[in-house]
Amino acid sequence: MPKPLLKITNLGVEFHQPGTSITAVRKASLHVGPGESVALVGESGSGKSVMALSILQLLPCPPAIYTPGSSIVFQEQELIGAPKSQLRSVRGNRVSMIFQEPLTSLNPLHTVEKQVGEVMMAHKGLSRMAARKKTIALLEQVGITNPIQRLAAYPHQLSGGQRQRIMIAMALANEPDLLIADEATTALDVTIQIQILQLLTTLQKRFDMALLFITHDLGIVRTIANRVYVMNQGEIVESGLVDEVFSRPQHPYTQRLLAAEPRGNPISAAPNARTLVEAKNLSVWFPIKKGILRRTVAHIKAVDGITLRVREGHTVGVVGESGSGKTTLGLALLRLETSRGILKYAGRDIQGLNQTTLRPLRREMQIVFQDPFSSLSPRMSVGEIIAEGLLVHRIGRDAAKREELVIRILDEVRLDPESRYRYPHEFSGGQRQRIAIARAMVLKPRFLVLDEPTSALDMSVQAQIVDLLRELQA
Repeated sequence: MPKPLLKITNLGVEFHQPGTSITAVRKASLHVGPGESVALVGESGSGKSVMALSILQLLPCPPAIYTPGSSIVFQEQELIGAPKSQLRSVRGNRVSMIFQEPLTSLNPLHTVEKQVGEVMMAHKGLSRMAARKKTIALLEQVGITNPIQRLAAYPHQLSGGQRQRIMIAMALANEPDLLIADEATTALDVTIQIQILQLLTTLQKRFDMALLFITHDLGIVRTIANRVYVMNQGEIVESGLVDEVFSRPQHPYTQRLLAAEPRGNPISAAPNARTLVEAKNLSVWFPIKKGILRRTVAHIKAVDGITLRVREGHTVGVVGESGSGKTTLGLALLRLETSRGILKYAGRDIQGLNQTTLRPLRREMQIVFQDPFSSLSPRMSVGEIIAEGLLVHRIGRDAAKREELVIRILDEVRLDPESRYRYPHEFSGGQRQRIAIARAMVLKPRFLVLDEPTSALDMSVQAQIVDLLRELQA
């Protein structure tokens, strides 16, 4: 058996602050062989990213402290406590990393040419012209169309998939022996995810490099990895070949994680239920204005001629990539976005209603937004957030009755009623989504729009939210 390229033994990472100490990683061990594909799986907060940053020694010390006995050996060199000169020869050269969010990882003030080229100029000593030539070749390899034109582009001028490809080009610039990909496809559409995974697999074979892929998506692990390590609360709880671990999981956490995978089984619904919401030829066009007089020169057709029907008690799915118009359609159905076409609610045409007439219907038509953190006021307690709708629609005879309704809905969404005194930043992503659902459901709506309610959540939390919504719908 060849010697491992990377060997982590009994890694422990603690974060010390005045008066408190948090253990992020506890006695974790893993190894990656030359040219091997290994996945590190776990939910948010399990310690995956801390482990990845530890490999490159990018954690600030202090507050981060490695516990006694921790060891990270790369190509027979101990990295913990290594001098900076040794680490510089490893980082970005023999070990490269693709970070989770390329928009925040790329320098917004530097062009594509400068960001990719400086990696080779720093580590390989290439001239500017040689780095430019190699950058163009790298952009072609990672599938960037018109690479010469893209050299002068800034990160904000690129799509999410293009930014991720630029990050991959930077990581591969010096032909590393090990590539670490930290949630490299999490924020991308499904079709772009597949493209990026296929690209990584192709490039791995071409450069004969090892790949450590960090993710919470089990489907991706099946696609890209040979072996898998499962991480929970800072510990490696199970490891082995992907097929063996996924077909015969031994640890209860791995079993729960696999059980949470969506199966896609259809749910039953009354076939003859009454139509609640009906849209015919619904369109939302946003004007493009130019010139000093801001004249309209064209339109962006966000929604164009959509016809759909939602029956009482039914769940209708709207699927599409980012920018396809899903959110705009949802807002238009709720009359939160100006639209053209026919729009009926409970048989009543609501397209021409003024805001005063429409207001009583708002109680029956609610929405749960994609990002609960940005849709919940940071200055209001959870109790105040949920009770706000009750106050607006004058539900509950007094404050005591409204508080009773808040306590009841918190209990229904599986949150401690005492949490009504806390603020949104004190909760996890899954808990904030439950708060957003409670805010909508406390009004007992007949029609609920859910805009990507689980896209930013771990798989087990996704399953909990879907189960919760089914219970509340029933």
